[in-house]
Amino acid sequence: MAMTLRLPADLDAKLAERARRTGRNKQDLAIEAIREAEARAELNVHDVLAELTDTDSEILDHLK
Repeated sequence: MAMTLRLPADLDAKLAERARRTGRNKQDLAIEAIREAEARAELNVHDVLAELTDTDSEILDHLK
């Protein structure tokens, strides 16, 4: 799906520089960054749920 992403000038410059250094294009780098951010967010949710399950197991059992 097509999408236009308007970046502030400073971020665009950093992205362009990284693309130049790595020999990749800006689109590929942006897609990779979005995927990594999504994976980190998903991991955080799973970590929080796992911790709550461990620390509050008695409460959760009572709620069942």
